[in-house]
Amino acid sequence: MVNRNLIRNLDNDQDFMAEIEAALSTAEDTGLATIESEADVNVNSIVEGRVIRVDDDRVLVDVGFKSEGIIPLYEWEEGDEPPKEGDVLKVLVEEVEDATGLADDPYGMISLSKRKAEKIIAWEEMMTNVQEGQVVTGTCTRKIKGGLLVDIGVNVFLPASQVDIRRPHDIGDYIGRTVQCEVLKIDEARRNIVVSRRSLIEKQRQEDREQLLRDLEVGQKRTGVVKNIAEFGAFVDLGGIDGLLHITDMSHGRIGHPSEMVEIDQEIEVVILNIDYEKEKIALGMKQLTPSPWDDVETKYEVNSTVKGKVVNVMTYGAFVKLEEGIEGLVHISEMSWTKRISHPNELVQIGDEIEVVVLGIDKDKQEISLGMKQTQKNPWDDVADRYPVESMVKGRVRNLTNYGAFIELEEGIDGLLHVSDMSWTRKISHPNEMLEKGQEVECRVLSVDQDRRRIALGLKQLENDPWATDIPNKYQAGELVKGKVTKITNFGVFVGLEDGLEGLLHISELADHKVDNPEEIVKVGDEIEVKILRVDTEDRKIGLSRKRVEWAEEQEQAAAEEEATQAASQEELKGGLGESGPLIKPPTVEE
Repeated sequence: MVNRNLIRNLDNDQDFMAEIEAALSTAEDTGLATIESEADVNVNSIVEGRVIRVDDDRVLVDVGFKSEGIIPLYEWEEGDEPPKEGDVLKVLVEEVEDATGLADDPYGMISLSKRKAEKIIAWEEMMTNVQEGQVVTGTCTRKIKGGLLVDIGVNVFLPASQVDIRRPHDIGDYIGRTVQCEVLKIDEARRNIVVSRRSLIEKQRQEDREQLLRDLEVGQKRTGVVKNIAEFGAFVDLGGIDGLLHITDMSHGRIGHPSEMVEIDQEIEVVILNIDYEKEKIALGMKQLTPSPWDDVETKYEVNSTVKGKVVNVMTYGAFVKLEEGIEGLVHISEMSWTKRISHPNELVQIGDEIEVVVLGIDKDKQEISLGMKQTQKNPWDDVADRYPVESMVKGRVRNLTNYGAFIELEEGIDGLLHVSDMSWTRKISHPNEMLEKGQEVECRVLSVDQDRRRIALGLKQLENDPWATDIPNKYQAGELVKGKVTKITNFGVFVGLEDGLEGLLHISELADHKVDNPEEIVKVGDEIEVKILRVDTEDRKIGLSRKRVEWAEEQEQAAAEEEATQAASQEELKGGLGESGPLIKPPTVEE
């Protein structure tokens, strides 16, 4: 008996399968598993027969049974040698019909198949001779769902994913082509064979890769084909192994994308830069095939020389200027102007601008050139001392205010500092905004010029004479009674405004006859009070005041003066005995 699965899987041909299934079903339904005869012919068995007659549409064959077997003539395909009497054939017994009882049909007929017998015999021989991993050759006969049928003597299945390394757009293009494949799997139970062309290609490529890796050397020149392009470079097939041509190794000049230099399927010449044998990675270069423009850069661009270039890129920190193909220099933002305050380089330059620059420095190893734009112009600070001599009067605009003073712009890029201590002879200024505001035009006097450090000191109070030299000592005498307004209260006393900007200190001990813990218990800011001048210190520019002594008699003043003199003498004597360590008790100062 022939295995039913063998017939079911002869060639994955649905029409052919239907014929076999129908034959087997009929045999099973009628119970014709075997027929008793001299030859004991069994249904679904392969037997030998002799051609006894060829009719128009069938061939009669003697298989040793009481009646002849019939084979349809169409089983001899075009190109086959036609049947003739006496030919001995191997055929498959498909069906044996019951006798009809008629005189001309006493035994019934036998249905035979030459084609199916040949296929079964071919499968049995194939299963004997073919093993998994074996290489077979066949012709792609037709396209079926999921792949191709390949005739290697029997039809085997070539999945679409196994046709090539990359799945073809239309596997139907392979029909009629002779291909070599590797047997991937043999299913003996189902009599099915799966083959792969891809695995053979991959193995061959791996062998080629290994051989190529052995042949490659750093510095070699090779010809390859561009297979893929990415943002960072291009992959080049060197003949079985791909190398990476990085964008930075394509040209000595600046390029935005690898496609500016190469295109897919283009044949190019490259040089081997590096080989990683373990990871099978190869670094390639194109620009290394030509001399580097940096080889003689120091000769072409001497330091301090003036050259012309084109702005090719603008960043927040500066602008890149191309001096020639492959050579660029950086103009840092700090080297763009002597005087202008630049927030971003595009305030002065744009991509594409042709500009003059001065070579400031060259680092050949790092392939870096430092350039300057401001060096092509005269530095205004070189003669600032001549233009703004000390004691001269200048006008400017308040550009900025800080806690310690105001920056006055005298001209573009040239500022002078007006310190808070130089704003008023008399007023105690905590912040410049008490007297000035941004954008205000002011007149000042030049106090000093430091050309090396690029600093100009300005004064506002110096426009007038120092009132502490003559006016204040003459106007305010110790012992006089004056009126003033409380301007500020501290824990050690009260500041009293005597006139515009001029203040005196009313110490907490001079507020009242009794001890005062908190000055605000006695006075408030804005109160107008009468005070007595205790002392006028022109050297320290301070005036000491007293409120409790306003109504003192002359005798009280004299007694207080004598007591203060005694205390002062005691302190001096104590200081002399202690040496440089100073007094143990320090008398309160005017500010305290």
